[in-house]
Amino acid sequence: MTIWWQRFKESYLLYSFRRDRVAMVSFGVLVFLILVGILAPLAAPFNPYDADSIDIMNSEIPPSWMEAGEKSFLLGTDIQGRDLLSTMIYGLRLSIMIGCGAVLLQALLGVMVGLAAGYLGGRVDSILMRLADIQLSFPYLMVAIFISAIFQVAFGIGRYEEMAVPLLVVIIGLAEWPVYARTVRASVLGEKNKEYVEAARVIGLSPGLIMIRHILPNTMTSVLVISTIQVANAVMSEAALSFLGLGMPVTKPSLGSLIRSGFEYIFSGSWWITLFPGFLLVILVLVINLLGDWLRDVLNPKLYKG
Repeated sequence: MTIWWQRFKESYLLYSFRRDRVAMVSFGVLVFLILVGILAPLAAPFNPYDADSIDIMNSEIPPSWMEAGEKSFLLGTDIQGRDLLSTMIYGLRLSIMIGCGAVLLQALLGVMVGLAAGYLGGRVDSILMRLADIQLSFPYLMVAIFISAIFQVAFGIGRYEEMAVPLLVVIIGLAEWPVYARTVRASVLGEKNKEYVEAARVIGLSPGLIMIRHILPNTMTSVLVISTIQVANAVMSEAALSFLGLGMPVTKPSLGSLIRSGFEYIFSGSWWITLFPGFLLVILVLVINLLGDWLRDVLNPKLYKG
């Protein structure tokens, strides 16, 4: 552990990070948002899932600094009478969970397909890459509508609300895995004929062991860079689906469902219900993208130039 930490302190990654103020600020804001989301029960003034703390008579109260605002509701309340700040904090946690879960599924599927296609080549490569092309030809909104409709018909709307989080993870994950598959395949094609792979073949290692133990570690730089950007894309996808009514229900608020629930009231004066969650969503996606751009420049400059 001490040796690893010493190497990290002397690495170009840390050196570059310390010299890049944008990366440092983005990382700090992202860590803060993640911690707030994880510690939502402690950080939020109210629990939006606790029916005893919600009063419908408190609906659409403006932020505390406005004339009709109340000090107990800093950012006002939504149409159900929930404290908007608390609901945003819990929604932030859900959005981050869905984004990270979807990217984990994307990476798992895409890396496996990319490794197999690049290393085995031939007919396996052709079949797997054609599947990736077919997947890319279907917009994720079409996939979401199809899966959501089937699930609601088969199990009912009540069951859909209970399973909304894992269902969104699956929908977004299945829609974006070809991004990983193509990138990993390209990396494997550049690695599989190198000397260390030939040596592994000579000593009799199986193709699966060669792919996992020897080739995969040399493709992880590209996977890490893509994953950072894909988390932001997954969060935006969840927000878009929720805004269209295909994502999180109003009873389980995410940032996207909060924006949707207040959108129809934005011109009637209750602008804060949509504006504040939208602003938080923009900040979250912005810092992830800025950090991802920095990682791309430092870890994979060839990807940046290409």
